[in-house]
Amino acid sequence: MIRFLQSGNKFSKYLLAGFLLVVAASMVAFLIPGLTSDTTVVNQAGVVATVAGEEIHREDVVRIVQAEQSRQAYPAMFIPYLSQRALQQLIEQAEIVHESERMGLKVSDQEIRDEMQNGAYKAYFYPGGQWIGAEKYKQLLQSSNTTVEAFEHDMRQDLLRRKLFSVIAANATVPEAEVEQAYKDRNTKVKFQYALLNLDAITKTVKPTDTELKAYFNANLARYKSAMPEKRQVKYFVVNDSDFANKIILDPAEIQRAYSNNANSYRVDERVKVRHILIAAPKPGADGKVDPKAMDAARAKAEDVLKQVKATGDWSGLAKKYSEDPGSKDKGGELEWLAKGQTVPEFEKTAFSQSKGQISAPVQTSFGFHIIQTEDKQEAHLRPLAEVKPEIEQRLKDEKLKAQLNKVSTDAVDVAQKQGLDKAAAKYNAQVVQSNPVARKDALPGVGAQPAVMDAIFTTPDKTPQIARSTQGYVVFEVTRIDPPREPVYDEIKDQVANEFKAERAGDILRRKAQELADRAHATHDLAKAAKEAGATLKTSELVGRSGQVPDIGAMSGAAAVAFTMKQGEISSPLNLGRSNAVLEIVERQEPALGDPQYIKERDQLREQLAQQKQQELLSMYLSDLSARLEKEGKVKLNKAEVDSLTKQRS
Repeated sequence: MIRFLQSGNKFSKYLLAGFLLVVAASMVAFLIPGLTSDTTVVNQAGVVATVAGEEIHREDVVRIVQAEQSRQAYPAMFIPYLSQRALQQLIEQAEIVHESERMGLKVSDQEIRDEMQNGAYKAYFYPGGQWIGAEKYKQLLQSSNTTVEAFEHDMRQDLLRRKLFSVIAANATVPEAEVEQAYKDRNTKVKFQYALLNLDAITKTVKPTDTELKAYFNANLARYKSAMPEKRQVKYFVVNDSDFANKIILDPAEIQRAYSNNANSYRVDERVKVRHILIAAPKPGADGKVDPKAMDAARAKAEDVLKQVKATGDWSGLAKKYSEDPGSKDKGGELEWLAKGQTVPEFEKTAFSQSKGQISAPVQTSFGFHIIQTEDKQEAHLRPLAEVKPEIEQRLKDEKLKAQLNKVSTDAVDVAQKQGLDKAAAKYNAQVVQSNPVARKDALPGVGAQPAVMDAIFTTPDKTPQIARSTQGYVVFEVTRIDPPREPVYDEIKDQVANEFKAERAGDILRRKAQELADRAHATHDLAKAAKEAGATLKTSELVGRSGQVPDIGAMSGAAAVAFTMKQGEISSPLNLGRSNAVLEIVERQEPALGDPQYIKERDQLREQLAQQKQQELLSMYLSDLSARLEKEGKVKLNKAEVDSLTKQRS
């Protein structure tokens, strides 16, 4: 199946996403057994590991890595990490299959057929509800470099994993009390006084003597060893792109040829503009099947929404209220222009067959039931030259400019190396600039902050003229002097030492004063009085929830989240807010009423979220324990030589 996942067609990419989703759902962070323990080893060439006798081959790991690289171009240095991660995934998959079989879980041939007909693959194997036939099925898999046997073997393992996960997840129960508490936590609001001590204000009061600064410098010599970085002087000139771009002239015949020679790229396929409301299909149960009653309920809901659409025409409001497509519901159900092949067959057939403005009956797809309105249609056509002329002109200019700049860059550095920088600059009417000593993070006059240019200057091994690319053009330069990094003397970095001394001293004062403020407020039960004595600013917030913000405090999800755990009248410990510290006193606390209609509305959704969270926690714990148990039983064996060759490569 891994070979199948590597192919580039749309079908295999869809399955790759599903395969990786299953793997991601089952992943638990653990080190490869044997790299840090005395796990039994296997020495068979080409076999990286075995799990309860099931072999994991080197080629399996390599294929997963190649599939990852086909999705995103990783540098060679990442291959050892990707290999280790792939091996972890394969070991965990084998452990899950072994545990499923140990528990007596099985997947029948009928369940495989049901998954193909009703699961994520049905649009490919059962388009329009009709089986594509054994021969087309075989050809479809062969086009993706896999076989029927290999594909169905992996599908069987995926279903087996799902069954195991369902067994584990069944133990995740959420008592009503937890739902109530979660609702309270989420919707509680607080109002508080806060006394604020500002770091910047304290820093201004710190007035160190020269003696203190010298002592601080001597005590922190190790920190300042690299305070005087390498500096270089350079002689350079700039060749700007704009000097050449403005001189490029295009012949009308040239534009016509470019249009004629690339006519296919200006053809627009037939497409439609649609909006829809999606009522999602119910999820399969523990047995992998969908409850027919739940499916009928979803269909009935879609029919009801359709009646509302026709009665009110309020697509935007109804989409926001009912649609379960997160990408379009807040846009009134609006989708981008669609060409054929961009969506599932049932949706596409309806969208393209309707006339402008027509609204469909609920259309069932693998996602659920869609109410579709075809808003606009566009026939396939060739865009006229007048329409695409600006695109063609820009492309031709870019091509000519690129070719000219490539020649200029080669010629400029060649002349500079053979005849000197001054003659090269004269050839391009450019002015030669001699810089002062600059550090790598500095900016050159006339060039600005250009890290790529400075990197080139500081990696040039000798004083031969070189060239570097900036965002505006090319910089031809010659290093004339190199000052190596060195330890500074105190007078050279006195300002830096003073700033760091003040910052450190002010931070200490801030923490001490904040603690004294909190202690005094707790002792007197009066934050306002303690704030006045400490010279702190006293403010009062509005009623605010967990997702809110308070001036000077910031997001209530940060350090100030402690306010939601406090009682009315309670005073906090000092809160570190970065550039300030604060002490809070709760003035008012509002908890939501459980009889509130909003709670009734959110209760089921909240219970589902808590259940999913518990299920994930149970699953993570179970798989972690499973891995440790199988390792302890000696059922996970590694071939150290093969593992090392995969995970310790160097780019």
